Amino acid sequence: MNFKAGEVLYFDKPLKWTSFAVVNKIRYHISRKLGVKKLKVGHAGTLDPLATGVMIICTGKATKRIEEFQYHTKEYIATLQLGATTPSFDLEKEIDATYPTEHITREKVEEVLKQFVGTIEQVPPVFSACKVDGKRAYDLARKGDEVELKAKTLVIDEIELLECNLPEIKIRVVCSKGTYIRALARDIGQALNSGAHLTGLIRTRVGEVKLEDCMKVEDFEEWLEKQDIEVTND
Repeated sequence: MNFKAGEVLYFDKPLKWTSFAVVNKIRYHISRKLGVKKLKVGHAGTLDPLATGVMIICTGKATKRIEEFQYHTKEYIATLQLGATTPSFDLEKEIDATYPTEHITREKVEEVLKQFVGTIEQVPPVFSACKVDGKRAYDLARKGDEVELKAKTLVIDEIELLECNLPEIKIRVVCSKGTYIRALARDIGQALNSGAHLTGLIRTRVGEVKLEDCMKVEDFEEWLEKQDIEVTND
């Protein structure tokens, strides 16, 4: 392996880790192994701290491929709690409002999910990495500033209802770059004349890379020790 010439690694991002923390950890182990102070390492597509699953990490010259990977179709398994909302649309923030769910049936859920398949407009969450006047939306939102984000056009290829234990549902979503599953949860809640927030999210696939192809971050150091590593001075 040649980490400077460029390698592409697949990880299962741990719960509560930021994507940035995963990159830092991988960079630390590789740099220590190579005995270098600087090494380019980047990820192809942010996952929220409360999400787990497929994360592609590129090193060295392979970081030029990050944009290519970001455009690959992604698949998620999402768990939604109906009848309650949070400001972040997930468990990062406390519940701020509750809504009736008695009128919701499995049939109603399936009918509503169909409305989101195809090309849709979606307003990103204010607690997101979207930029507003050069600043990250989540930094502004956490300071209590008013954040207004414009709707983005994206494509949802498939939504499948996997489990329906009302007021909780579990769905599988196949979608394009730029889709916020938290925002999708918000919109599904509204379409059901209720509310919803995300209580669990796993990215199960990016392009052809599946969860079973991914390494655990805690196993990386041991895995690295077993690799035949080529060191170049360029």
